[in-house]
Amino acid sequence: MNMANQDAVEIRGLNLWYGTLHALRGVDLEVPQGRITALIGPSGCGKSTLLRSINRISERDRNVRIDGEIRVFGANIHDQRVEVAQLRKQVGMVFQRPNPLPVSIRDNLLFGHRLHHPGRARSRDERETIVEEALRTVLLWDQLKDRLRHPATGLSLEQQQKLCIARLLPVKPKLLLMDEPCSALDPRGTEAVEELIWELRGDYTIFIVTHNMAQARRASEECIFMLGGRALEHQNTEALFIAPQCGETADYIEGKYG
Repeated sequence: MNMANQDAVEIRGLNLWYGTLHALRGVDLEVPQGRITALIGPSGCGKSTLLRSINRISERDRNVRIDGEIRVFGANIHDQRVEVAQLRKQVGMVFQRPNPLPVSIRDNLLFGHRLHHPGRARSRDERETIVEEALRTVLLWDQLKDRLRHPATGLSLEQQQKLCIARLLPVKPKLLLMDEPCSALDPRGTEAVEELIWELRGDYTIFIVTHNMAQARRASEECIFMLGGRALEHQNTEALFIAPQCGETADYIEGKYG
């Protein structure tokens, strides 16, 4: 298959239950490769559940049952030959609140590489290159280059969230899942993370859940609207906000519920 023309994620007939709660209902959608796709909808519509299904985090919860198909870069993630560790190397996850490890900035950045390459020795120069490249990518190198041995938990929330993104990069993921990554940030921090998302576009496929309509419009190229566990509409972001095809989408954008 030609990777250049391949969707990053293809979902067909996805249903998910938490016990008797039918959280996702026959979801069909595609997330295009190399672009920023936002997932919007009211609270409880299944946005985060869908995102967490893509790297199988949702399976950690008790009484979860899933049927349907999720393909990531062409591979069925529930195929017995697919290892969860390898899937999560390819698919990074950024959560609502920054979750830096309680170690140094430097050790945060090397954590993923050590986890996915156990026993593979790296020279000091190679390790320092990994750290510098990751911090430069998230526009933190100049701020943190003299503080690499300081605790990561001492950073500002904006810096912590950028660091959590940087921590994913040394293992070279293709897809970044972001679950309301700016919800704990102030307006300045939100702006900085949105700018970073645009910087990463193209090199990474980004699938972002947001409750903020202005952010969805600013920080994505395509947009999917969910309601009641279903994906109702998927359009170019500007088209979806200007001329939604579904009445439910129009009502949500206009603030009639949510």
